[in-house]
Amino acid sequence: MDLVCEAFGVPRSCYYEYKSRQASIDAPRVQLRAKVNEIFKRSRSAAGSRTIVGLLNEQGITIGRFKVRSLMREAGLICKQPGPHKYKKATVERPDIPNELDRQFNVARPNQVWCGDITYIWAGSRWCYLATVIDLYARRIVGWAISEQPDATLTVKALEMAWEQRGKPTGVMFHSDQSSQYASRLFRQRLWRYRMIQSMSRRGNCWDNAPMERLFRSLKSEWVPSLGYASIAEASRDISYYLMTYYNWERPHQHNDGMPPAKAEEKLNLLSGNS
Repeated sequence: MDLVCEAFGVPRSCYYEYKSRQASIDAPRVQLRAKVNEIFKRSRSAAGSRTIVGLLNEQGITIGRFKVRSLMREAGLICKQPGPHKYKKATVERPDIPNELDRQFNVARPNQVWCGDITYIWAGSRWCYLATVIDLYARRIVGWAISEQPDATLTVKALEMAWEQRGKPTGVMFHSDQSSQYASRLFRQRLWRYRMIQSMSRRGNCWDNAPMERLFRSLKSEWVPSLGYASIAEASRDISYYLMTYYNWERPHQHNDGMPPAKAEEKLNLLSGNS
């Protein structure tokens, strides 16, 4: 040992001090690493350091991103990150349903603007289809429906859920893309019955409905199994939990300065005096 220390120019006292540190266990750090690992697993490997910091802060634990990154490295945790996505540029509006929203995604109160869209999910060896409605105020999911058929009935069911859950509001602007389900007579009649204003994105322009694109991107990259679901019933249960529980009440959202949509809405309502 003396020869090794002399060769590297290290005092023997430093070597023995280093060995003693190695032998001791940092119990608080081990507990904190366990909490980080629990949050990471609960998010299905989707939570990064920023998300984990926000969730730990909600639990009353003050910690910075540098330390969380260090703990993640120690535990071998690597979060899933979706790759870049290119969108086509388009300017064509429907003359009968113009783009009333015009990318004004920050709204002043709940039930002012809702956005809707449809995506596909692999379940039971076939595609099924998910329609979702979010309230732009705090990006809260207020309605959804899943079906084996991507028809207008699917979008109407999601709208019905949102309308009932939000207390049957009137005067809401409903924004979507130009897909046939939202342009159908069935869906437009339901909007008329609910006294809602319809707005549509320009054709092929996903940025005009960016909040919905972001929601589906998060759902598929963070939550849906890479091989899909065994059945549509399993997909329905799991996606329902993600949308109405995890996404609304637990997952930090950048739009709300790190607060989950439902909690942010409650806080914003309290501050602004909205009922």
